[in-house]
Amino acid sequence: KIMAAISIFPNLFSFTSRTLPILLSLPFHSASFHLYATMSSSSSPVFKRAKIDGLPSSSKTIGTHSGTFQADEALGCWMLRQTPTYRNSPVVRSRDPAVLDTCDIVIDVGGVYDHDSLRYDHHQRDYDEKFTPKQNKDGTTSERCTKLSASGLVYRHYGKEVIKQYYPDLTEEMLNLAYEKMYNSFCEAIDAIDTGVEPIPGGLDPPVSLVYRDSTGLSARVSRCNPRWNEVDATTNQPPNPDERFEVASQMCGDDFMSVLSKIVEADLPARSIVEQAVNDRFECDASGEIIKLPSGGLPWKSEVYELEHQNKIEPLIKYVLYTDQAGMWRIQCVSVEGKAFENRLGLPKEWRGVRDQDLEKIAGIEGCTFCHAAGFIGGNKSYEGALEMARVALKKGGE
Repeated sequence: KIMAAISIFPNLFSFTSRTLPILLSLPFHSASFHLYATMSSSSSPVFKRAKIDGLPSSSKTIGTHSGTFQADEALGCWMLRQTPTYRNSPVVRSRDPAVLDTCDIVIDVGGVYDHDSLRYDHHQRDYDEKFTPKQNKDGTTSERCTKLSASGLVYRHYGKEVIKQYYPDLTEEMLNLAYEKMYNSFCEAIDAIDTGVEPIPGGLDPPVSLVYRDSTGLSARVSRCNPRWNEVDATTNQPPNPDERFEVASQMCGDDFMSVLSKIVEADLPARSIVEQAVNDRFECDASGEIIKLPSGGLPWKSEVYELEHQNKIEPLIKYVLYTDQAGMWRIQCVSVEGKAFENRLGLPKEWRGVRDQDLEKIAGIEGCTFCHAAGFIGGNKSYEGALEMARVALKKGGE
């Protein structure tokens, strides 16, 4: 069945001498085969980005407000300009209703959200538009923390079209997955910042506050593109042109959008089926079901593990991931608590941390140990059997 499918759809599949034997060893069913075959290699035509620079420009105009600009309308204009209908369309920045009425599409101004009339503002008193509900750890869904800003509205209606412009060969399933991932990892933050949602919820007891502030995000960088109150162009001796600065900000948004999208489509999607197979085989790796083995540490696995745990309601949660690094050493890495950058579900034993080679072998009682990071989130062993034993001992010790 597998070889028949390959012969019928040869352009969909890209196999190497390594991936084909793995595929042939998998239990066959249409869903897993389809995903693995089309997603196991980033060199597959499915994941190749299309070149759209040579496509014809549109004469339609995009309207948005003048004055200080933010990331939401800068990103929204960029997204619209990627579609055939508004490809490279001129942007008219004004607050004059008569001027905006002449525009083919208007975002972030005008007091109206109406897809039929191509008006996408979010400042109305009774406005309450949100993206599709978020999937929770227990399999339920919950309402989004933020309303849609101008970019969120544009993404709701034109996001899939933008993605398809760059990746036209994605299947419907892959497109939907990329669309959801792109909102979760990029667009939602733009919406939340623009609509004033605090990153830490209020009402916590005891109160929680940020220990440092990050001003390197896209919204902050776009804000800095606005002409400063006392800024003068050294060449013209005049204040900078805000419309020209808007174009710089809009392209900045597009560059960030494509940076995230390309990772999702060209790295995350090809890796997903490999991680899924590892999760499905977790009891073959260890009877606890809390350890998985990957063929390489280079593939992105963290977000995929979380999503697959939600999707399949996996209990107990996965604690350790085993994989080889570029030098061929086996690594054991802790799975972090979802939503946390540095907190592990179960760290490596404290007595191992910061110890290397023979000293670590003696302390752990495991042959081939090479290191354990001082923070206890990753370690190494010369063999797979050694790395697996490190994971098993760490599970028994329970992070002591």
